[in-house]
Parts: sequence; C-alpha cells; structure tokens
Amino acid sequence: MKVDGGQPPMGTASTPSVRALRVSGAWEIRPPVFTDDRGLVAVPFRRDHLAALGVPPLDVAQTVHSRSRRGTVRGVHYTRGPSGGAKYVHCAHGSALDIVVDLRTGSPTFGLWDTVSLDPSLNRSVYVPAGVGHAFVALEPDTVLTYLLSTPYASETEGAVDARDPRLGLPLDRGDTRLMSARDRRAPTLDEAVRRGLLTVYEP
Repeated sequence: MKVDGGQPPMGTASTPSVRALRVSGAWEIRPPVFTDDRGLVAVPFRRDHLAALGVPPLDVAQTVHSRSRRGTVRGVHYTRGPSGGAKYVHCAHGSALDIVVDLRTGSPTFGLWDTVSLDPSLNRSVYVPAGVGHAFVALEPDTVLTYLLSTPYASETEGAVDARDPRLGLPLDRGDTRLMSARDRRAPTLDEAVRRGLLTVYEP
C-alpha cells in the first residue's frame, strides 16, 4: 500500500478492523494508521479494505463536511425511498459522539441505537446504511465531520426524527439540545414518523 506521494509509509502500522454496531447493517471502522517520528498517516476510507472486512461497498457520489460549535446536535437525519443512500462518516478535527439509530420499519433492530466516539486521534469512521438515522453531538469547538455519500444530497429524500424523543432515549444531556437547527427542533417523534409513513421499509 502506498500513500504520501507514492512512497510507502515508514514506522509502525495498525491493522484495519471493524465492529458491527447494535443497528443492523451499521459498522464502526478502524482504518489502518501508519506512525513514525514525523507523526501519522491514516487511511479513513479504502474500498478493498472494507470489502475484505465485510462492510458493504460504497460508491461515493458526493462528499460533504460540516463544522460545528461545541454542543451542537445535528440529526437524527436519514434518507428514505429507493433513491436514498448510505453514508460514511469520519471526524477530521475536534471530536464528536456519533449516533446511529435504526429508523427502518420492519427491521429486527428498529428503534435501537449505538454510539461511536470520533476524533482524529482515534481515526474511527462509521458506515450508516440507507434508511438508518444519523446524529452527532460536537464535543469540541470547530468539530469537523466529513461525509462520503453514495447518492448526491437531495432534500426531497432526507427526513429527520427528533433527537430529543424520550422513546429513543439518546445519550443527550439537556445542554446538548440548545444548538439545534429549527428543522431538527420541528422534526416528528419516532411514533409520529411511523404513523405518517415517513420512514424507510427495511429490506434484508
């Protein structure tokens, strides 16, 4: 494997690994990291590594990054319908508590959630399948998250569920919900989203 201008990295290298999250089809990825006396080189995304570890393929159609103030909550966002896509999330600066929530009706893990701590020292990433909700809490100033999307962002296919919904019971302190968008504050609860037919149907 070659990085850094085509030269193989020197020093020690970690082995890539994954952890299946409580939400069916969602993964925590620990990519290879190469360290030496200069610092480190991380490889947050490499398709063949993920395939070898059993993570579904992700054909990247768009990349996005967000920068957030400490205490910001974004989500719970999800894509719906046949044109909805998966996402791959990595923290390039700061730190975040990343949260995935199963919002797919009929899923064996519907309503369950799991968390992953993201920051550049850990170099972890999260794979979020289509229909699964994603949220995060920024734990430091200027927290930057980078998203790799399998389909271009389209407002008509994106939905949201209220991160403060008591039924979900997400690990948010009261102070964590002060910095939210108006849209996220107006988002329906999980029960409301089910009743209105807003969620994606699970496809094994």
